[in-house]
Amino acid sequence: EVQLVESGGGLVQPGGSLRLSCAASGFTFSIYAMSWVRQAPGKGLEWVSAINSGGSSTWYADSVKGRFTISRDNAKNTLYLQLNNLRLEDTATYYCAKPAHTLVVETTARKDKYNYWGPGTQVTVSS
Repeated sequence: EVQLVESGGGLVQPGGSLRLSCAASGFTFSIYAMSWVRQAPGKGLEWVSAINSGGSSTWYADSVKGRFTISRDNAKNTLYLQLNNLRLEDTATYYCAKPAHTLVVETTARKDKYNYWGPGTQVTVSS
């Protein structure tokens, strides 16, 4: 059974930092690219970042470029997202998502491009 479980969210002041983790199990993590997608209150899904299967290439939404860093540890089957210089508008539930196909890096929030999602972790940026 495929499972994705996010952790690391919380309440942080503007300018602060958090590190999100996504523990993966039930599939061969090392052969899939992975993505982070977020959903702010009352808004739709927004793709945030993606990383290829080996971790050598990364992609970011313009809204987070230069502030967020995606990484992965294939030995630990874990995906990470380092959030720095957080802004009020980064408040959202953050999801890790597994693309439906190997060797495909998804840079979209379209639900049909992913076949598994975690339950999400809440990030709240507030002063």
